[in-house]
Amino acid sequence: MSSSTTKQTKTIKDIFFFIPNLIGYFRIITAILSFICMKNHPIYTLIFYGISGFLDAFDGYAARRYNQGTRFGAVLDMVTDRCATSSLIVYLAVLYPQFTIGWQILVSLDLASHYMHMYAMLSVGSNSHKNVDKTQSKLLSLYYTNRKVLFIVCLVNEVFYVAIYLHYYQFFWLGTCLVWLSAPIWLFKQVANVVQLKSASIILARMDADEINKKK
Repeated sequence: MSSSTTKQTKTIKDIFFFIPNLIGYFRIITAILSFICMKNHPIYTLIFYGISGFLDAFDGYAARRYNQGTRFGAVLDMVTDRCATSSLIVYLAVLYPQFTIGWQILVSLDLASHYMHMYAMLSVGSNSHKNVDKTQSKLLSLYYTNRKVLFIVCLVNEVFYVAIYLHYYQFFWLGTCLVWLSAPIWLFKQVANVVQLKSASIILARMDADEINKKK
């Protein structure tokens, strides 16, 4: 009995070495390699950044397949996504300084909406920021609960930014054409971020109001 219990006990080290988390670490490494290559090697940047983004689907699959979903893994996944996207947009501000204010707004919207959404979900007792029901927002429910929609929107959102980067280096098909093809879904992602920010604000404000009213 005690032997069986011992085998099932997980340590902090075990959590860090769960398969989806190992995939997450590899995503970080490839993302950093893409940053290093951004100035002079657009093809290598495309490869490394693409690998990092594509593996985003596999860490979630591994978590479900091996029953290794963790809070650490969920936060690692979201933070990696946000840092990678923000870092790419930062470099776009270097390439296209005339649009700096726009890049700053996009980074701020991305970070603020996801941080507030995760904080709101944790505050109401949800074990994942992806547990959004239709009563909160039909758009967010579709976005987070349908894995195909989530994967396609996130993938094309990254394709849009990568395509703008490649456009600067005079790539036509992978750059200019992809910018226009991916723009509608990129725009949908920005609308989802605004809705996410609004929804999270309402949840937190409602909790504040309820807490204040209980004290009266």
